[in-house]
Amino acid sequence: IAMASSLATAPAAVREMQSDLESQANALSKIQKDISKNHEVRKQFTIQVGENELVLKELELLNEGANVYKLIGPVLVKQDNAEAKANIKKRIEYITAELERMDRALKDLEEKQNSKKESVCYCFLINLFWAA
Repeated sequence: IAMASSLATAPAAVREMQSDLESQANALSKIQKDISKNHEVRKQFTIQVGENELVLKELELLNEGANVYKLIGPVLVKQDNAEAKANIKKRIEYITAELERMDRALKDLEEKQNSKKESVCYCFLINLFWAA
């Protein structure tokens, strides 16, 4: 009778383990999507840093008295060369700080991914064992 009872609960246990495996796999998939999104945002920040560095180099080539204009909406507004350089440098610093933040977040996501992969493998092996 004890044997029959444990066999009756086995399918329920298998379903629970399969549900756990599915849950773990879904969590892994979400982490992988977050990693992909991180890469996309990081790519955009890297492009922005490059563009701003080019603008800064161009501003540094100008004479001190040269006119610099900033596009604000549909209007070009005259801006001091030193002020324009300072603004670009601040923007580069901000974007670089965001890149560093994204790198830390990516490292954390990759650690979570590795941990979740181990959980998925463990759940898969348990399910494989019970299915046999």
